[in-house]
Amino acid sequence: MKYGHAEQEELDGLSFDLPPDHALSLTRKETREASDVFQVYTGCGKWGIKGWIGSVYPEGTKQKDFLSAYLQTFASIELNGTFYRLSRSSIEKWRAAAEGTDFLFCPKWSQRISHFKRLNEVEENVEYFMDSMAMLGPNLGDSFLTLPPNFGPKHLERVLHFIELIPQDYSMHLEFRHADWFEEETFGTLAQALKKRGLGLVITDVALRRDALHMCPTSSNVFIRFNGYGLHASDYSRLDDWVVRLGEWKTNGIKKVFFFMHQQDENHTPILCHYFAKKMKDRYGMDIPTPDLDTP
Repeated sequence: MKYGHAEQEELDGLSFDLPPDHALSLTRKETREASDVFQVYTGCGKWGIKGWIGSVYPEGTKQKDFLSAYLQTFASIELNGTFYRLSRSSIEKWRAAAEGTDFLFCPKWSQRISHFKRLNEVEENVEYFMDSMAMLGPNLGDSFLTLPPNFGPKHLERVLHFIELIPQDYSMHLEFRHADWFEEETFGTLAQALKKRGLGLVITDVALRRDALHMCPTSSNVFIRFNGYGLHASDYSRLDDWVVRLGEWKTNGIKKVFFFMHQQDENHTPILCHYFAKKMKDRYGMDIPTPDLDTP
Protein backbone atom coordinates (compact mmCIF):
# COMPACT_ATOMS: atom_id res chain seq x y z
CA MET A 1 0.00 0.00 0.00
CA LYS A 2 1.91 3.09 -1.25
CA TYR A 3 -0.93 5.51 -0.53
CA GLY A 4 0.31 7.88 2.18
CA HIS A 5 3.60 6.00 2.44
CA ALA A 6 6.57 7.55 4.24
CA GLU A 7 10.26 6.77 3.85
CA GLN A 8 12.29 5.52 6.81
CA GLU A 9 14.12 8.82 7.25
CA GLU A 10 10.79 10.65 7.69
CA LEU A 11 9.35 8.47 10.42
CA ASP A 12 11.10 9.89 13.47
CA GLY A 13 9.72 13.35 12.68
CA LEU A 14 6.09 12.25 12.40
CA SER A 15 3.34 12.04 15.00
CA PHE A 16 1.44 8.76 15.01
CA ASP A 17 -0.92 9.53 17.88
CA LEU A 18 -4.42 8.11 17.46
CA PRO A 19 -6.93 10.96 17.34
CA PRO A 20 -10.00 10.90 19.60
CA ASP A 21 -13.15 9.26 18.32
CA HIS A 22 -14.99 11.44 15.83
CA ALA A 23 -18.11 13.23 17.08
CA LEU A 24 -20.24 11.17 14.67
CA SER A 25 -18.70 7.84 15.61
CA LEU A 26 -21.06 5.17 16.89
CA THR A 27 -18.63 4.74 19.77
CA ARG A 28 -19.42 8.25 21.03
CA LYS A 29 -23.10 7.60 21.68
CA GLU A 30 -23.93 7.71 25.37
CA THR A 31 -26.47 4.92 24.94
CA ARG A 32 -23.96 2.43 23.58
CA GLU A 33 -23.41 -0.70 25.64
CA ALA A 34 -20.59 -3.23 25.67
CA SER A 35 -20.94 -5.99 23.09
CA ASP A 36 -21.77 -9.45 24.38
CA VAL A 37 -19.76 -10.82 21.47
CA PHE A 38 -16.52 -9.11 20.47
CA GLN A 39 -14.43 -10.67 17.71
CA VAL A 40 -11.10 -9.46 16.35
CA TYR A 41 -9.43 -10.77 13.22
CA THR A 42 -6.01 -9.99 11.82
CA GLY A 43 -4.19 -11.11 8.72
CA CYS A 44 -2.43 -10.11 5.54
CA GLY A 45 -3.43 -9.13 2.01
CA LYS A 46 -1.85 -12.12 0.23
CA TRP A 47 -1.11 -15.76 0.88
CA GLY A 48 1.30 -16.48 -1.97
CA ILE A 49 4.54 -15.28 -0.35
CA LYS A 50 7.44 -17.66 -0.93
CA GLY A 51 9.51 -15.90 1.73
CA TRP A 52 7.15 -17.25 4.39
CA ILE A 53 8.30 -20.83 3.85
CA GLY A 54 10.11 -21.94 6.98
CA SER A 55 8.50 -19.29 9.20
CA VAL A 56 4.80 -18.80 8.49
CA TYR A 57 4.56 -21.94 6.37
CA PRO A 58 6.24 -25.28 7.12
CA GLU A 59 9.50 -26.10 5.38
CA GLY A 60 8.87 -27.67 2.00
CA THR A 61 5.42 -26.10 1.46
CA LYS A 62 4.62 -26.05 -2.27
CA GLN A 63 3.11 -22.99 -3.93
CA LYS A 64 -0.12 -24.88 -4.67
CA ASP A 65 -0.50 -25.44 -0.92
CA PHE A 66 0.03 -21.83 0.20
CA LEU A 67 -3.67 -21.14 0.74
CA SER A 68 -4.11 -24.29 2.84
CA ALA A 69 -1.07 -23.31 4.89
CA TYR A 70 -2.40 -19.78 5.35
CA LEU A 71 -5.77 -21.16 6.47
CA GLN A 72 -4.03 -23.21 9.14
CA THR A 73 -2.23 -20.15 10.48
CA PHE A 74 -4.61 -17.19 10.24
CA ALA A 75 -8.38 -16.78 10.60
CA SER A 76 -8.88 -14.12 7.92
CA ILE A 77 -7.39 -12.43 4.88
CA GLU A 78 -7.83 -9.09 3.14
CA LEU A 79 -8.58 -10.55 -0.27
CA ASN A 80 -7.15 -8.00 -2.70
CA GLY A 81 -7.10 -10.32 -5.72
CA THR A 82 -10.83 -9.82 -6.32
CA PHE A 83 -10.13 -6.16 -7.12
CA TYR A 84 -8.21 -7.17 -10.24
CA ARG A 85 -10.04 -10.30 -11.36
CA LEU A 86 -13.34 -11.86 -10.45
CA SER A 87 -13.17 -15.58 -11.15
CA ARG A 88 -16.02 -17.75 -9.90
CA SER A 89 -13.98 -20.87 -10.43
CA SER A 90 -11.33 -19.44 -8.08
CA ILE A 91 -13.99 -18.54 -5.54
CA GLU A 92 -15.23 -22.14 -5.61
CA LYS A 93 -11.68 -23.35 -4.89
CA TRP A 94 -11.27 -20.91 -2.00
CA ARG A 95 -14.60 -21.98 -0.54
CA ALA A 96 -13.64 -25.65 -0.81
CA ALA A 97 -10.28 -24.99 0.89
CA ALA A 98 -11.97 -23.24 3.83
CA GLU A 99 -14.92 -25.61 4.16
CA GLY A 100 -15.60 -26.62 7.74
CA THR A 101 -13.49 -23.80 9.19
CA ASP A 102 -14.36 -20.40 10.68
CA PHE A 103 -11.94 -18.68 8.30
CA LEU A 104 -13.19 -15.41 6.77
CA PHE A 105 -12.31 -13.99 3.35
CA CYS A 106 -12.67 -10.19 3.19
CA PRO A 107 -12.81 -9.42 -0.55
CA LYS A 108 -12.03 -6.11 -2.15
CA TRP A 109 -14.71 -4.91 -4.56
CA SER A 110 -13.91 -5.06 -8.26
CA GLN A 111 -12.01 -2.22 -9.90
CA ARG A 112 -14.66 -2.30 -12.62
CA ILE A 113 -17.06 -0.80 -10.09
CA SER A 114 -14.75 1.55 -8.19
CA HIS A 115 -12.17 2.65 -10.77
CA PHE A 116 -13.41 1.95 -14.30
CA LYS A 117 -17.06 2.90 -13.89
CA ARG A 118 -16.42 5.07 -10.82
CA LEU A 119 -19.76 4.03 -9.28
CA ASN A 120 -21.66 5.19 -12.36
CA GLU A 121 -24.32 2.82 -13.72
CA VAL A 122 -23.00 -0.14 -11.75
CA GLU A 123 -26.25 -1.86 -10.79
CA GLU A 124 -25.53 -5.06 -12.73
CA ASN A 125 -21.88 -5.11 -11.60
CA VAL A 126 -22.88 -4.75 -7.96
CA GLU A 127 -25.34 -7.63 -8.23
CA TYR A 128 -22.77 -9.83 -9.95
CA PHE A 129 -20.08 -9.07 -7.37
CA MET A 130 -22.35 -9.75 -4.42
CA ASP A 131 -23.70 -12.95 -5.97
CA SER A 132 -20.13 -14.10 -6.65
CA MET A 133 -18.95 -13.43 -3.11
CA ALA A 134 -22.02 -15.18 -1.70
CA MET A 135 -20.47 -18.37 -3.11
CA LEU A 136 -18.06 -18.23 -0.16
CA GLY A 137 -20.99 -19.05 2.09
CA PRO A 138 -20.16 -18.88 5.81
CA ASN A 139 -16.55 -18.07 4.96
CA LEU A 140 -17.46 -14.64 3.59
CA GLY A 141 -16.36 -11.89 5.94
CA ASP A 142 -16.79 -8.17 5.49
CA SER A 143 -15.95 -6.77 2.05
CA PHE A 144 -14.49 -3.36 1.25
CA LEU A 145 -14.48 -0.96 -1.70
CA THR A 146 -11.61 1.47 -2.27
CA LEU A 147 -12.26 4.58 -4.35
CA PRO A 148 -9.43 6.15 -6.38
CA PRO A 149 -7.53 9.19 -5.06
CA ASN A 150 -8.99 11.44 -7.80
CA PHE A 151 -12.58 10.51 -6.94
CA GLY A 152 -13.70 13.53 -4.95
CA PRO A 153 -16.88 14.85 -3.31
CA LYS A 154 -18.22 16.18 -6.62
CA HIS A 155 -19.32 12.55 -7.02
CA LEU A 156 -21.20 12.47 -3.71
CA GLU A 157 -24.50 11.69 -5.45
CA ARG A 158 -22.90 8.62 -7.03
CA VAL A 159 -21.83 7.44 -3.61
CA LEU A 160 -25.29 8.01 -2.14
CA HIS A 161 -26.88 6.11 -5.02
CA PHE A 162 -24.34 3.29 -4.70
CA ILE A 163 -25.00 2.71 -1.01
CA GLU A 164 -28.71 2.47 -1.73
CA LEU A 165 -27.88 -0.54 -3.91
CA ILE A 166 -26.42 -2.35 -0.90
CA PRO A 167 -28.85 -4.24 1.36
CA GLN A 168 -29.41 -2.72 4.79
CA ASP A 169 -26.66 -3.78 7.23
CA TYR A 170 -24.74 -5.69 4.55
CA SER A 171 -21.25 -6.15 5.96
CA MET A 172 -19.15 -3.89 3.74
CA HIS A 173 -16.98 -0.80 4.12
CA LEU A 174 -15.98 2.07 1.84
CA GLU A 175 -12.49 3.58 1.70
CA PHE A 176 -12.11 7.20 0.53
CA ARG A 177 -8.76 8.65 -0.47
CA HIS A 178 -9.40 12.10 -1.91
CA ALA A 179 -8.57 14.55 0.91
CA ASP A 180 -11.72 16.63 0.40
CA TRP A 181 -13.91 13.79 1.67
CA PHE A 182 -12.51 14.45 5.14
CA GLU A 183 -13.53 18.11 5.28
CA GLU A 184 -16.02 18.57 8.10
CA GLU A 185 -19.29 19.18 6.24
CA THR A 186 -18.67 16.61 3.50
CA PHE A 187 -17.49 13.98 5.96
CA GLY A 188 -20.54 14.56 8.12
CA THR A 189 -22.89 13.98 5.19
CA LEU A 190 -21.00 10.84 4.23
CA ALA A 191 -20.85 9.40 7.74
CA GLN A 192 -24.54 9.99 8.39
CA ALA A 193 -25.52 8.30 5.11
CA LEU A 194 -23.41 5.25 5.87
CA LYS A 195 -24.69 5.00 9.45
CA LYS A 196 -28.26 5.05 8.14
CA ARG A 197 -27.50 2.04 5.94
CA GLY A 198 -25.39 0.23 8.53
CA LEU A 199 -22.31 0.40 6.29
CA GLY A 200 -18.73 1.04 7.40
CA LEU A 201 -15.97 3.55 6.66
CA VAL A 202 -12.55 1.95 6.25
CA ILE A 203 -10.07 3.41 8.72
CA THR A 204 -6.64 3.69 7.12
CA ASP A 205 -3.63 4.12 9.41
CA VAL A 206 -0.88 5.39 7.13
CA ALA A 207 1.90 7.88 7.86
CA LEU A 208 1.27 10.79 5.50
CA ARG A 209 -2.54 10.75 5.37
CA ARG A 210 -3.65 11.10 8.95
CA ASP A 211 -6.99 12.50 7.76
CA ALA A 212 -7.87 8.95 6.67
CA LEU A 213 -7.43 7.90 10.31
CA HIS A 214 -10.83 9.44 10.95
CA MET A 215 -11.81 7.24 13.93
CA CYS A 216 -15.44 7.24 12.94
CA PRO A 217 -16.97 3.76 13.00
CA THR A 218 -20.34 4.00 11.26
CA SER A 219 -21.33 0.37 11.81
CA SER A 220 -20.83 -2.15 14.61
CA ASN A 221 -18.15 -3.84 12.48
CA VAL A 222 -14.85 -2.00 11.95
CA PHE A 223 -12.37 -2.45 9.09
CA ILE A 224 -8.83 -1.12 9.69
CA ARG A 225 -5.96 -1.11 7.19
CA PHE A 226 -2.65 -0.63 9.03
CA ASN A 227 0.47 0.31 7.07
CA GLY A 228 3.77 -0.48 8.78
CA TYR A 229 7.26 0.71 7.97
CA GLY A 230 9.83 -2.05 8.03
CA LEU A 231 9.29 -2.95 11.69
CA HIS A 232 10.25 0.56 12.75
CA ALA A 233 9.66 1.27 16.44
CA SER A 234 6.60 3.29 15.50
CA ASP A 235 4.94 0.18 14.05
CA TYR A 236 4.87 -1.39 17.49
CA SER A 237 3.94 1.72 19.47
CA ARG A 238 1.06 2.41 17.08
CA LEU A 239 -0.22 -1.14 17.55
CA ASP A 240 0.02 -0.71 21.32
CA ASP A 241 -2.26 2.33 21.03
CA TRP A 242 -4.68 0.45 18.82
CA VAL A 243 -4.95 -2.38 21.34
CA VAL A 244 -6.06 0.12 23.98
CA ARG A 245 -8.54 1.83 21.65
CA LEU A 246 -10.14 -1.43 20.54
CA GLY A 247 -10.81 -2.30 24.17
CA GLU A 248 -12.57 1.04 24.57
CA TRP A 249 -14.61 0.38 21.44
CA LYS A 250 -15.72 -2.98 22.78
CA THR A 251 -17.25 -1.26 25.78
CA ASN A 252 -19.03 1.11 23.39
CA GLY A 253 -20.74 -1.48 21.25
CA ILE A 254 -18.30 -2.48 18.51
CA LYS A 255 -18.86 -6.17 17.75
CA LYS A 256 -16.32 -7.20 15.14
CA VAL A 257 -12.92 -5.81 14.09
CA PHE A 258 -10.95 -6.67 10.96
CA PHE A 259 -7.38 -5.42 11.40
CA PHE A 260 -5.24 -6.06 8.33
CA MET A 261 -1.50 -5.43 8.13
CA HIS A 262 0.45 -4.01 5.20
CA GLN A 263 4.22 -3.72 4.80
CA GLN A 264 6.40 -2.94 1.81
CA ASP A 265 8.34 -6.09 2.65
CA GLU A 266 5.74 -8.87 2.94
CA ASN A 267 8.07 -10.83 5.22
CA HIS A 268 7.37 -8.24 7.92
CA THR A 269 3.56 -8.39 7.73
CA PRO A 270 2.99 -11.64 9.70
CA ILE A 271 5.41 -10.41 12.36
CA LEU A 272 3.16 -7.44 13.04
CA CYS A 273 0.11 -9.72 13.01
CA HIS A 274 1.68 -11.85 15.72
CA TYR A 275 2.70 -8.83 17.80
CA PHE A 276 -0.83 -7.42 17.61
CA ALA A 277 -2.40 -10.78 18.53
CA LYS A 278 0.01 -11.23 21.44
CA LYS A 279 -0.86 -7.80 22.84
CA MET A 280 -4.59 -8.50 22.50
CA LYS A 281 -4.14 -11.77 24.37
CA ASP A 282 -2.01 -10.16 27.10
CA ARG A 283 -4.53 -7.38 27.68
CA TYR A 284 -7.90 -9.04 27.00
CA GLY A 285 -7.24 -12.78 26.97
CA MET A 286 -8.26 -13.04 23.32
CA ASP A 287 -6.88 -15.81 21.10
CA ILE A 288 -6.38 -14.45 17.58
CA PRO A 289 -4.76 -17.00 15.24
CA THR A 290 -1.39 -15.90 13.83
CA PRO A 291 1.97 -17.58 13.21
CA ASP A 292 4.20 -17.85 16.27
CA LEU A 293 7.04 -15.50 15.32
CA ASP A 294 9.66 -13.55 17.25
CA THR A 295 8.39 -10.11 18.25
CA PRO A 296 9.46 -7.57 20.86
